[in-house]
Amino acid sequence: MAMNSLIIFITWTDPRLSSPMYFFLGHLSFLDVCFITTTIPQMLAHLIVKNHIVSFVSCMTQMYLVFCVGVAECILLAFMAYDRYVAICHPLSYAHIMSRQVCVSLVSIAWFFGLINGIMLEYMSFRNPFCRDNHIENFFCEAPIVIALSCGDPQFSLRVIFADAIVVLLSPMALIVISYARILASILGRNSSSGRGKTFSTCASHLTVVIFLYTSAMFSYMNPRSTHGPDKDKPFSLLYTIIIPMCNPIIYSFRNKEMKGAMVRALGRSSLSQAESV
Repeated sequence: MAMNSLIIFITWTDPRLSSPMYFFLGHLSFLDVCFITTTIPQMLAHLIVKNHIVSFVSCMTQMYLVFCVGVAECILLAFMAYDRYVAICHPLSYAHIMSRQVCVSLVSIAWFFGLINGIMLEYMSFRNPFCRDNHIENFFCEAPIVIALSCGDPQFSLRVIFADAIVVLLSPMALIVISYARILASILGRNSSSGRGKTFSTCASHLTVVIFLYTSAMFSYMNPRSTHGPDKDKPFSLLYTIIIPMCNPIIYSFRNKEMKGAMVRALGRSSLSQAESV
């Protein structure tokens, strides 16, 4: 929470971080904060107290927020890859193509699809009544597990969620693959080895986040349920809801000199203001 909140603060207040890359990074950190606050508090409460009950409304709300934030983050990561493509392959037109209005529109699209997609997936998860065992084998309400508890045949809902995962995950991934394929072709065509190293360093952080998030999400929502089980599902659920939001600020900040400099300036201003107040 502290690291993601710090990134949000410095990307929105530091004038040196006014480029589209840091604009998207600030929104990515905000989505990570939403992921953390949606899953961790309830998990910690259940670890501390013996009463592991979650209300039906709370389960619905948590599942919707996980859907919404997860879809928005997948789309936002694709737009971040496109931003890197424009910056590296079309540097002279970068400011015109990735204008402030375009960046705001892209972030709005990510949020819009997240909100709409969450409603559809929520309906598919709770369309059937529940009359079976109400024990959820996970630390949060995840769609395939909840659907399996409903009465009747859950296969239709699972197939719809599987088809939705193909669209939501593979469409942004196609944009990411195309963007990085063109980036790679542009890098290999350069003569300067220092320019290649700097470009690879800029893209490595984003690629690391993409690989972790998409791998865990695909395993959770695109594999046949017959191959799943609590012991297999929980580690991947833990990865994309808690571990990745925790690691994102570390991956982006420690590999980026501008981010580290902005953090030092922000912490320095904070220490100075505290000293003056004393």
